[in-house]
Amino acid sequence: MFRLVALLSGFIFGVGMMVSGMTDPSKVIGFLDVFGHWDPSLVFVMGGALLVFVPGYFLAVRRQKKPLMADQFCLPKTRKIDKKLIGGALLFGTGWGLAGLCPGPAITAIGSGALPISLFVISMLVGMRLVNLFSASSNRTLAAER
Repeated sequence: MFRLVALLSGFIFGVGMMVSGMTDPSKVIGFLDVFGHWDPSLVFVMGGALLVFVPGYFLAVRRQKKPLMADQFCLPKTRKIDKKLIGGALLFGTGWGLAGLCPGPAITAIGSGALPISLFVISMLVGMRLVNLFSASSNRTLAAER
């Protein structure tokens, strides 16, 4: 049942991204180009998403002991802003601004068969693998130093 709910949720999310234009890199870049030919239409998409998410989040987290389909809520354990968080945000924002895609919309748009989107997803997967490799070797080095 969990997998069916996850599949249905992902499908609805993907359809929403396609209908809203979030999978169109030129639309996203137009939204991010606030000092040029700015396209504010995605503000309404994000605002609509927040109107649904925020009340649902607070109702669920404050009134439920656990989610319907999981053993516990997966909430951040820290609010610390460190170099890794800032670096990751800068890298994400730079990639989003240059490519007009971020991971969710890119995975949704891969079904279009467009070569640039496929290259973006492949590059993203390679980058994720490299981070895992470097993180694992960094953690082994730190453990050995102790």
